[in-house]
Amino acid sequence: QNSLLSHHHIYALCFLFSRHPLATFFHLFFRVSAIVTYLFCDWFSNSFVACFVTILLLLSFDFWSVKNVTGRLLVGLRWWNQIDEDGKSHWVFEAKRVPTIAASTEAEARIFWLGLIICPVIWTMFFFSTLFSLKLKWLALVIAGISLQTANLYGYIHCKLGGQKPISRVTSRLFGPTDVPKSEY
Repeated sequence: QNSLLSHHHIYALCFLFSRHPLATFFHLFFRVSAIVTYLFCDWFSNSFVACFVTILLLLSFDFWSVKNVTGRLLVGLRWWNQIDEDGKSHWVFEAKRVPTIAASTEAEARIFWLGLIICPVIWTMFFFSTLFSLKLKWLALVIAGISLQTANLYGYIHCKLGGQKPISRVTSRLFGPTDVPKSEY
C-alpha cells in the first residue's frame, strides 16, 4: 500500500513541479476522457449520436492539442504536412536543437511518450472488441480513434528519429513520393 501511495504522489508531484503543468494535464485529459467516455457513454446517454459526437470531439481536441501544443512544449518536437503551389505534399518534422531535458522535465517527456504509445494500443483493442462483438455502428468511431492517435504517434516518431535516419525514404514508401524537409526552430 505504501508503494502504491507513493506512486500516486510521484505523479502528483510531476504535475506540481512540471515546467508545463497545463500542457501535461491536457496531453492526458482529452485522450483519457475519450477512452472513458467510449467505455461508459451508454450509462450516461441513450443517444448513439451524442456519444459518437462527444467522443469524436474529444479525439479531435486531443489530436490538435498533442500535434500543436504538447509535443512542442513537452518534448520539443513538431510535425505537419503542407501542400505547395504545384499540389505536392511536403511532410515537415521539427526537433529543437536544445536538449529535450532543458526544454522540459524527464517526467514530462515520459508522460508524453507513454500517453502517445499506450492510447493507440487501447483503441486497437477497442477495434477488435467492436469487431468480434459485432457492434459495427461503433467501428467508424474506433477507426477514427486509431487514425488520429497513430497519426500523432507516426509524426512524433519521425520527429524523434529525424536526425538519425533518412526520413524521406521511410515517408516515401508510406505516402508516395514526397520531399521531407527537416527544419529547426
